[in-house]
Amino acid sequence: MTRTKRSSVVIIDDHPLFRKGVRQLLDLEPELEVVAEASSGEEGVQLAARHQPDLVLLDLNMKGMGGLKALEAIKSHNPERRVVILTVSDTSDDLIGTIRAGADGYLLKDMEPEELLAHIKEAVFGRTVISAGLAGRLAKALREETTAKNRNVNELTEREKEILRGLADGKSNKLIARDLDITEGTVKVHVKHLLRKLNFRSRVEAAVWMVENKKS
Repeated sequence: MTRTKRSSVVIIDDHPLFRKGVRQLLDLEPELEVVAEASSGEEGVQLAARHQPDLVLLDLNMKGMGGLKALEAIKSHNPERRVVILTVSDTSDDLIGTIRAGADGYLLKDMEPEELLAHIKEAVFGRTVISAGLAGRLAKALREETTAKNRNVNELTEREKEILRGLADGKSNKLIARDLDITEGTVKVHVKHLLRKLNFRSRVEAAVWMVENKKS
């Protein structure tokens, strides 16, 4: 019987007890494997480059290199590396700042363990994950931006609209490519174009904006 490949995870957090708790939680899931832990941003960036994990769980407030700098460093090394912020901070500045820096999700540490594990599994398999209540805050910030009045989905091509709907569903480039029967590289090009046309700096922003437009 062939053993199913487990998805690898690196945990970056300067609180050893919290790291231990998250590791124990992930150890309960046979599809996930924690391959490394880091107690600082600097160490985390090195471990992410060494292990090439499927997912990085990253704290924000750490001594030395903070989470935002670590996120930027990890993404500069590999823009496709999936990074989810796991933090106590529910401030809009931290949420928006990390999403715009390329975070693939933003989760709060006070989530119930079962809910946290479910979100982490979704993130590993390519979906965008944001703690309940924070997506609305991000959407509000986007609506208040002065560039919001210049955003018009009708400026997009039909293919770009299809891909934007995929982003709104929280899908990764790979999942969107599979659904539309096109290459992942083609999806990346379309995402780049639609972000430019809509004045967004990240796919998560575009996804949240699209979801809010569906409601209105």
